[in-house]
Amino acid sequence: MGSHRRLAPSGFDRGAGAAFCVLSAAAAALGALPATSATAAPPGDTRSEVDRLYADAEKATEAYDKADERAGQLRRRVRDAQDRIARQQLRVNTLRESLGSVAGAQYRSGGLDPSLALLFSRDPADYLDKAAALDRIGAHQSGELRDLQRAMRELAQERAEATRALAGLDRSRTALVRHKRTVEEKLARARRLLDSLSPSEREAYDRASRSGRDGALSGLPGIGDDGPAASGRAAAALAAARAALGRPYVWGANGPSGFDCSGLMQWSYARAGVQLPRTSQEQRYAGRQVPLSRIRPGDLVVYRSDAGHVAMYAGHGRVIHAPYPGAPVRYDRVDMMPISSVTRV
Repeated sequence: MGSHRRLAPSGFDRGAGAAFCVLSAAAAALGALPATSATAAPPGDTRSEVDRLYADAEKATEAYDKADERAGQLRRRVRDAQDRIARQQLRVNTLRESLGSVAGAQYRSGGLDPSLALLFSRDPADYLDKAAALDRIGAHQSGELRDLQRAMRELAQERAEATRALAGLDRSRTALVRHKRTVEEKLARARRLLDSLSPSEREAYDRASRSGRDGALSGLPGIGDDGPAASGRAAAALAAARAALGRPYVWGANGPSGFDCSGLMQWSYARAGVQLPRTSQEQRYAGRQVPLSRIRPGDLVVYRSDAGHVAMYAGHGRVIHAPYPGAPVRYDRVDMMPISSVTRV
């Protein structure tokens, strides 16, 4: 998902923090766990609260991803605008120097009235030739003046664009800090709740949140013999995702050493020559949506109504995805949580 990231103890880097994808299978497993003590919250209540916190963290992380992507676009706009401003300023300076040279020459010549200059000229024919040349210089000077005015207008526009881009960049940076803080707070609370579980309860939670059931699906409507990947690029993307198995979940990363869920999809399809958008919400519409009954290896499987998580179908009822911090890229059942849509890239 565009919202998964790992939170470090300190610092504000792209590898900081963690946002968890909550597996629906965990709910059933934890609901049956015994309470640890008379004063502790029942594991089922703990599970529900952890699930809610994880879902909230996912939303905040998705917002962080969008703000981060926007900030990158704005940084490029600012840089390009600054380059254009420098070039335009050089042009303005050159035009000003040229006009200043002509004006200085005219001033030094005294600016004698043309009729008097003709009267006192020893060679009227020579004067007329020079006058014609002066007319051409005047016309050229007028053209340069118009060019200067145009260049100054364009320079002002470039500066206004740079100012807008910088203001937008400041807003994106503020949003990044706000969303990061929200993610950290939600995940810190979730970790405290998980730490309150007994070792056996935590083991059951971890087991429920891992695949643990790697076999083919049975009884899930619409899933059967998948056949080959829908296209060569889908096959190549699936091969890349398989090559990433075991690599760590890293919040906000899109490879190659670590991934969040949407980062894994983006990286895998980039290896196939296809550029996917960054977030799971955007990836949902990065291709043609197909019914679950027609799912093929390499298709993107988007989860929950908010499209907060994305995985790649690997065939035989399984997906490859980057689940959450502490869980590496791995296989899981395609029905690990409610499926929102299937996208064929």
